[in-house]
Amino acid sequence: MAQPLQSINLVAPGFKGVNTEDSPIGQDFSFADIADNAVIDKRGRIAARKGVDLLTAVNTPLGSDYAVKIHHFYDDAGNEEVFVTGNNKIFKTTQTTNPDDTLTDITPGSYTITADNWKIVNFNDKAYFFQRGQEPLVYDNTNGLRTFTTATGTSTNSNFYCHEALAAYGRLWIVDNAADTQTIYWSDLLIGTDFTGGSSGSIDVSKAWPDGYDEVRALVAHNNALLILGKHSILVYANAVSPATMALADTVAGVGCICRNSVQHIGTDVLFMSQNGLRSFGRTIQEKSLPLSDLSANIKSEIINLIETRTAPTASVYSPENSFYLITFPDTNTTYCFDLKGRLENGAYRATRWTSAPFKAYERKNDGTLLVGTDDGVGEYAGYADEYNDAGTIRTSSYRFRYYSPGLTFGDPSKVKFLKKLRPTLVGANSATVFVKWAYDFGTSYSTQEFTVGNQTPYYFNEAASEYTVAEFTGGATTTRPPVNATGGGSIITIGLESEINGFALSLQEINVLALMGKTL
Repeated sequence: MAQPLQSINLVAPGFKGVNTEDSPIGQDFSFADIADNAVIDKRGRIAARKGVDLLTAVNTPLGSDYAVKIHHFYDDAGNEEVFVTGNNKIFKTTQTTNPDDTLTDITPGSYTITADNWKIVNFNDKAYFFQRGQEPLVYDNTNGLRTFTTATGTSTNSNFYCHEALAAYGRLWIVDNAADTQTIYWSDLLIGTDFTGGSSGSIDVSKAWPDGYDEVRALVAHNNALLILGKHSILVYANAVSPATMALADTVAGVGCICRNSVQHIGTDVLFMSQNGLRSFGRTIQEKSLPLSDLSANIKSEIINLIETRTAPTASVYSPENSFYLITFPDTNTTYCFDLKGRLENGAYRATRWTSAPFKAYERKNDGTLLVGTDDGVGEYAGYADEYNDAGTIRTSSYRFRYYSPGLTFGDPSKVKFLKKLRPTLVGANSATVFVKWAYDFGTSYSTQEFTVGNQTPYYFNEAASEYTVAEFTGGATTTRPPVNATGGGSIITIGLESEINGFALSLQEINVLALMGKTL
């Protein structure tokens, strides 16, 4: 007697993000084995990321380099500037006619720059530029960009040619010059160029590390304390509002920070990348143990591999508007997107990958605009295409959205399943060609069926569409439910969906699977 077809609904597939740590057999379909160029949207669906809306019309000033750093400066008078570093120069963007920004070189005359990994901070209506081996610079709208020596009229001690800087508690705090990674200097009150007079001072933390020798990687202000993130451990100094009397209040061993660029405040907590993955300062201090606050636990091995093999500084940003933390490894063109709308059962954030993405640097402006640095200058995280400069002409390129499920057994790994029909429910994807893929028993050769969504005109329920059932969706987007005939059989099924994103959003809401259950193996 023939077995009836079984209808299996995969609702919100992949909404828990990528999981490459757990066994792929019988894994929850809410995880994804692959989620490339994807985010978790506000409705909890896996969806395509946005692209780069290029703002700079000409990338010639960058030469063969890219925008390594972007910084948004603003002062009490309402003046705003966007600084960009790259090609061993410092630029500010000058807007002519939107979207044609110009990179204007503001590097001080006779000042030689040898690297572009600056730390730029706003403090008391000025912007301060710090980088190891470089004399610090200061910018204000009256005098422009100047060296400390020019601004103060006295020679600047090379001890202050530091790599890390923090503006907090009415002072600038700096550390990590070419000869010393242990001494932290703080400036006079409200005077960011004075590290020798008034109430300025310094502290040597070399004897405070819990595991012996360490190196300062980053400084963070949190809850009236100064957090000192070392390479392998953390120091907490309380009462940093009065640095002359601040005292060591806590230490954490075994957890450090790989790069100052990975540190981001997210409101009530601080995120940073350690040697073992993404960490939360609040969780780390509370638990003082390695695994419990591992926010990247579901992709831990691949994150560690990228950390160990990286050859360039990371770049990161927190965007409350998009509810994500991005960490980019520019030397591999790989970005990880951690969704911060909530944690999973194991305490990790939902993560997706952005592969072959052009993103190199980030900066969030006060109005929520997310600026992105690329090989072509500065763009905005917006739209659904990646813009680039082709010999002075702005063009667009698509990027590939990829979703693949873990191995699916549908609750019974002992039985053979014969796929008969797959029906994905897509939101958006106007004019896109979509490839539906499936394979059995972890095979690497996928069967493929494609369909074209077409240039849709919204239809209402119970009205006929020319090819598929299309319904108007909240917000003006449309939903598509194309039936795809499937073939073959096996005990474990992997289902994938790919599409080129070129101008329109795409979200995967559901996959309906019609399968015939065969004999028990």
